[in-house]
Amino acid sequence: MLINIPTSWQNILSDEFQKPYFLELMKAVDNEYENNVCYPPKDLIFAAFQHCSLDDLKVVIIGQDPYHGKGEANGLSFSVNDTIKIPPSLRNIFLEINSDLGTIFLPTSGNLERWAKQGILLLNASLTVREDTPNSHKHLKWDGFTDAVIQKIACQKENIVFLLWGNFAQKKGAKIDIEKHFVLESGHPSPLSANQKKWFGNKHFSTTNNYLKAIGKEEIVW
Repeated sequence: MLINIPTSWQNILSDEFQKPYFLELMKAVDNEYENNVCYPPKDLIFAAFQHCSLDDLKVVIIGQDPYHGKGEANGLSFSVNDTIKIPPSLRNIFLEINSDLGTIFLPTSGNLERWAKQGILLLNASLTVREDTPNSHKHLKWDGFTDAVIQKIACQKENIVFLLWGNFAQKKGAKIDIEKHFVLESGHPSPLSANQKKWFGNKHFSTTNNYLKAIGKEEIVW
């Protein structure tokens, strides 16, 4: 499989691409795509890195796996293609942005490429999924790769904002050095947990921008 990502990511991940587990992972992914309907399209599996260079990185948002419906996933966590109805979790994200920032605008598209281009890595723990079967590629051991990505960012960068929404993301980001980076945690935006587990009112979006401003970086246009 051709891994087309910017040079900045290639520089820190090239050793990972040569490891036996990753070569086995790529073979397993190829096999899944040959024998099943999988998402996102193969050329978008590494889209999170294609839209956000390491040099521009400001924020990391960790999701679980891509949307599993036809035409939905575009390789960015929580994001869907322009023509797709905004999923419930993303709608709750937009609602919290409005509440937090005092705006009244709800986007008509759930495509978050505009976030990625501002320096947000929208990283799923698993970068692929089988159609209509959530979390179906967990056994492919994507976790080994995405854990390595988070570790390399945490080691080689400073002052990155990590937004960890829900228990899954918090466990995945458990080893991030909070003395070196800015870590924000809350409940997950899913309708199943948003009201019960402190999603609404977390003010992560204004808090992120206040932090970026304080360290001399441009704020995110959410």
